[in-house]
Amino acid sequence: MIINNALVKKVKDYFDLNIYETKVWLALLSKGVVSAGETAELSGVPRSRTYDVLESLAKRGFAIIKVGKPIKYIAVEPKTVIEKMKSNVFHQAEEKVKTLVNMRDSPEYTELEQLYKTGISPIKTEEISGFLKGRSNILPKLKEIFDRAEKEVSIYTTVSDFEDKTRVLLPAIESLNKRDIKVKIALAGEAEKVKRLNQKHGLKARHSEHPGRVYLADKKEVLFMINPENSQEDIAIWLNTPFFSTSLAGIYDLHLKTN
Repeated sequence: MIINNALVKKVKDYFDLNIYETKVWLALLSKGVVSAGETAELSGVPRSRTYDVLESLAKRGFAIIKVGKPIKYIAVEPKTVIEKMKSNVFHQAEEKVKTLVNMRDSPEYTELEQLYKTGISPIKTEEISGFLKGRSNILPKLKEIFDRAEKEVSIYTTVSDFEDKTRVLLPAIESLNKRDIKVKIALAGEAEKVKRLNQKHGLKARHSEHPGRVYLADKKEVLFMINPENSQEDIAIWLNTPFFSTSLAGIYDLHLKTN
């Protein structure tokens, strides 16, 4: 069997297999039922390794051991393998989430919090800033900032940016409303789109001509995007400085009053 190297590489990455496992599984799929000897001939994997590899594939659900002698292995349909892998991933994720949730009640978590507070307390607020790259880092930071808010949160961004972040923004806004924290929203873009967004989500966002993407909490913390909206990856700056945040909020509020 001539093995397509491009296919081997992609299957290896998709299914989290090593190179021998990938070649043996492809050989197994091509024949349906094979012995270890046949697998070695088809896959090009050394015969001394095919036994271990086939056993590994059987344990992981890529093959089934056929009853009888000599021992042969039956290929499992790729669709079934994918469903099994999906189920395993979900189960592992749930277990990991439970572990992380339970950790908050552990002595180790208390120690971590104490270490953080000890380290952060002597630092001046204007010295606390950070560079964030990618949605996976920006969105959790945004939620963290909102969770810390005590009086008000201001969202000055575009319609498309707001829609892109609704998974985090809408639950956060709902939580802020329940805590009686004032939420101000101003969105740049077509006025009709702002109106539809308000109607769809029960918001009171104002229309703005300013294209910036800025998020403020209590006029103390600010997170703002520093790259164009159509960039491949978001880049943001987070600052914990009341002086800058208050000044920035004043500029936006003035802009809204004059429009």
